[in-house]
Amino acid sequence: MTSAATARRGARTAAGVTAAIIGWLFLVEITSGILQGYYVPLIPDLVDHLGIHDADFNWFEAAQLLLSALVVPILAKLGDMYGHKRILLTSTVLTAAASWWLAFAGDFWSFLAAWALQGFYVVWLPLEVALIFDRGRRSGRGPSQTRRAAGLLVVALEAGAIIGALSAGRVFAALGEDVTLTLFVPAIAVTLVFFAILFGVPESEPGTEKRSLDVVGFSLLTIGLLLITSGLTFMRINGPETLWVWALIAVGVLAFWPFGKWELKQADPAIDLRVMRQPTMWPVLLTAGLVGISLLGAQAPLATYAGTDTVNGYGLGLDASDISTLIGVYLISMIVGALLFPLVSKRFSPRVALIAAAFLVAIGYLLFIPFHLEVWQVFLNMCIAGIGSGALVGALPAAAAAAAPQGQTGVASALTNTTKTIGGSFASAVFGVVLLAGAASAVTSTAASLAGYMVVWAVCGLGALAAAVLLFFVPKLAFADPDAAADSTNASSPEGEPVPLPLVE
Repeated sequence: MTSAATARRGARTAAGVTAAIIGWLFLVEITSGILQGYYVPLIPDLVDHLGIHDADFNWFEAAQLLLSALVVPILAKLGDMYGHKRILLTSTVLTAAASWWLAFAGDFWSFLAAWALQGFYVVWLPLEVALIFDRGRRSGRGPSQTRRAAGLLVVALEAGAIIGALSAGRVFAALGEDVTLTLFVPAIAVTLVFFAILFGVPESEPGTEKRSLDVVGFSLLTIGLLLITSGLTFMRINGPETLWVWALIAVGVLAFWPFGKWELKQADPAIDLRVMRQPTMWPVLLTAGLVGISLLGAQAPLATYAGTDTVNGYGLGLDASDISTLIGVYLISMIVGALLFPLVSKRFSPRVALIAAAFLVAIGYLLFIPFHLEVWQVFLNMCIAGIGSGALVGALPAAAAAAAPQGQTGVASALTNTTKTIGGSFASAVFGVVLLAGAASAVTSTAASLAGYMVVWAVCGLGALAAAVLLFFVPKLAFADPDAAADSTNASSPEGEPVPLPLVE
């Protein structure tokens, strides 16, 4: 009894410490959301400030996506080796420096460099998931604690995005439309959150075995990702008829062959492919890529569709204020999904919750095909897709961390981000092409064709549907706490018939 009581007290203490960590990391994700939402309403003013064209702003987004795809796996691996807090602090310093640089950048090239370097914040969520999982592992509740925490972090992320989007225009007006002073706000937020991490977040416990950074492996991975993401970016700009763009993508895909051969020979590889091909891991990584199609690729088409003049026979004809409301509803639905995921996981299982979330994304986007002419239809469709998307944003890195062996939680979580980025880059390139292809048939000069929007919705919906099917290949007890999985495995009658068990997380 004494040992049991001691164990319970230890579990309560660990839970209390984990809750404190989540509180500090909540602030980090609010800041991450601010970075993602604050600049969007300012884009027209930033274009005027830099003296560039609207289309040139696409280069900023492309550069940041490219840098994040390249550095996230490396930083996550360093976190596994030397401590996730240490690398979280390092990435925060780099993000803060880039944010201050943005405030003073007055020309295209310096702004491009600063915007790209600000992309170091993308590694925050994978590192946070690894920190929380490391703390939860000590109490035997790592997977369940990480799922709950990831849901709360997504709430913070989306809340921060809403705060950033709503405050940017007001701050800009209050400061006399001074761009430099307006851009001080996110820079100050990132600077302050550095101290929240420094004083509030304890370090994880790296493994005791000797580790080394696989420089050759990461170099080969970087070359492949660089070629693929660059090819997709240039496809969006130059069009699919440009042959050298396809050559870039093809060479990038082929670069993964020597990468795989090299990694399988290493004792401490950059990416442990043996772990990645396990049934608890590969469906999760593919799901992240497929869901990234809608998460990162479909938001701009949805916004432009909502603003398309109804004289075309489609579109909603909404003004900027109403479009902001539509985006806000979508973000709130993502918050709902993030909060519901751990509850559904507890009632059923993490695997069932993941499948249900992917199906919701598929249903939401496929409903656009027959139902897209009324405002309430678009709002409803986006709410359904948003609930599923919100659940998956936090659930996928948490699931990858639960499936990874000790010492690889950071890089496993980060790979969901990398595949999501690749999926989003692919979708952005393809959607840009298909929307432009039929634009000449529209009544208004700036509108895309309805057929193009249909393709966007179909690709998003079918991609999510494929993800849901892939998740059926995940073992039924995947991502559960060790004690729950052990109880389910051992609980059988002498005849081999399973004994009914209480549903536990």
